[in-house]
This record gives sequence, structure tokens and C-alpha cells, in this order.
Amino acid sequence: MSTLRSLARVTLGVALLRAGIGHLTTERQEFQAQVPSWVPGSKDTVVLASGVAEIAQGAALIVLPKHQQVVGNVVASFFAAVFPGNIHQYRERINAFGLDTDRKRATRLFFQPVLIWWALASTRKS
Repeated sequence: MSTLRSLARVTLGVALLRAGIGHLTTERQEFQAQVPSWVPGSKDTVVLASGVAEIAQGAALIVLPKHQQVVGNVVASFFAAVFPGNIHQYRERINAFGLDTDRKRATRLFFQPVLIWWALASTRKS
């Protein structure tokens, strides 16, 4: 695997670790704002569970290079699964994470496919 690809994988892992810690601590309320009302369970439980999932995925990207392709698929699937939260934030005009205008919230929607691509591209062997 190329050095650039490894760097991209580890960078994504660190970003997921940071986001997961944010879910459990200082950004907890902002993440709750993204949870659509149709998601079962309390918003706090969903945010805590997704934070734990992000921490586990971030760590796996960093420390399990032999399983990187499987981990990349899991991470990409996770990014796809949480995308409805970004749509919810846009549709309901919810201000969180500095996304305080429709334009900013709409722009954010275009970054989710980039994250999915990043998870897949940084974990492929060829």
C-alpha cells in the first residue's frame, strides 16, 4: 500500500476518533440536533452509540491495517447510514457545527460522498 494511501487511512482514523470523542463530550448536544425524530431511541443514546462506533472505527483504521479493506467498507457504510442526519439538519434548518445558513447546510451534504470515497479509496490495496 502506498505511503499516501496509508496517510489518508490514518488521517481518516484520527478524524473519526476526534469526532467520536466529541460525540461523548463537548459536541454532544450539537450531534443530537442532527438525529431525526424517526430514529428509534433517545437522541442522546443515538449520539453516544454513534460516538462509540466512530471511536472503534477510527481505531480500527489505524491499528488493523491487515483488515483495512473490511474496515473501509464498514466506515463507508457508516458514513452512508448517518447521511440522513445531514439531510435532516438541512431540511429542518438546524444550526449546529457552524452550519447556520441553508447554503452552508447544503454544501455540507456534498461532503458525505467525499467521506465515503475517502474511506474506500484509502483502504484499497491497489
